[in-house]
Amino acid sequence: MTYIVNDNCIACKYTDCVEVCPVDCFYEGENMLVIHPDECIDCGVCEPECPADAIRPDTEPDMEKWVEFNRKYSEAWPVIITKKDPLPNADEMDGKEGKMELFSEKPGEGG
Repeated sequence: MTYIVNDNCIACKYTDCVEVCPVDCFYEGENMLVIHPDECIDCGVCEPECPADAIRPDTEPDMEKWVEFNRKYSEAWPVIITKKDPLPNADEMDGKEGKMELFSEKPGEGG
């Protein structure tokens, strides 16, 4: 089992999760985070930290696409281990539908 970040993170990018991760398996894109599924130790401490409810276990239905999505971008983006401010419109974007249209493949700064 692993945890994944889904599209609820897009345009919010809360980073509360990275502070509690004991293995530093979060990676930062321009407007979201992902978890490297091979590095995640399935501890689950990140899930309740996410204000956007964007972190889910891969055991839930239809999560295979998110495991591959997280794998792809975690191999391209820099690791993030330090909490940062969320994106400026995070509160407004939290819970919005159709956020994949806003997804950016660009890497974040990491750190």
